[in-house]
Amino acid sequence: MNIRERMLNGLPYKPGSDDITNQLVNERLENKKLLHKYNHLEPENIEERDRLIREILGSTGEKLKVNIPFFTDYGKNIHVGENFYTNFNCVILDTAPVIIGDNVMFGPNVAIYAANHPIHPDSRNSGYESGHKITIGDNVWLGGNVVVNPGVNIGNNVVVGSGSVVTCDLPNDVVAVGNPCRVIREITDEDRKYYYKDRVFDVEDY
Repeated sequence: MNIRERMLNGLPYKPGSDDITNQLVNERLENKKLLHKYNHLEPENIEERDRLIREILGSTGEKLKVNIPFFTDYGKNIHVGENFYTNFNCVILDTAPVIIGDNVMFGPNVAIYAANHPIHPDSRNSGYESGHKITIGDNVWLGGNVVVNPGVNIGNNVVVGSGSVVTCDLPNDVVAVGNPCRVIREITDEDRKYYYKDRVFDVEDY
């Protein structure tokens, strides 16, 4: 098993070295070049932005919007579904696969961290780290400044409140908030009529 396979399978690996043949070092460098182009595009250059983000990510749906700036380690380990949207300053550390479903929205400053370092200082100072897969289901909204930690699975139809730190799995159809993030209630059909807190939709085309 090579170093890249170890990384993607959640095993300890050393991500960097002075060896110019190191596969991971080269992959990160190529991704940084693409990200630099992407993050410095003129705002009106929509076609090139769409082309570059599809080159950066591992796979995408037909429709997506990733606001600039956007940061990631490898890019190719990120797979997003249809109609993905992220606001400004998203960070995804994809040292393991990051799988994102359909109709997912990220607020500004959302951080998805698949990368992990050992707790004990001797282990951490050895240079070994690991990556742990993160999955985010369909119809999920992560509010601004949400952090998702390594190995977390977030179910379908979940809303995570702003500033939350998600350290464990979340089931389907819930609102969850806090640090550490906890489920506070289920989402039900009653929620359908509200557009904000207790304010009811007053439009004809809803």
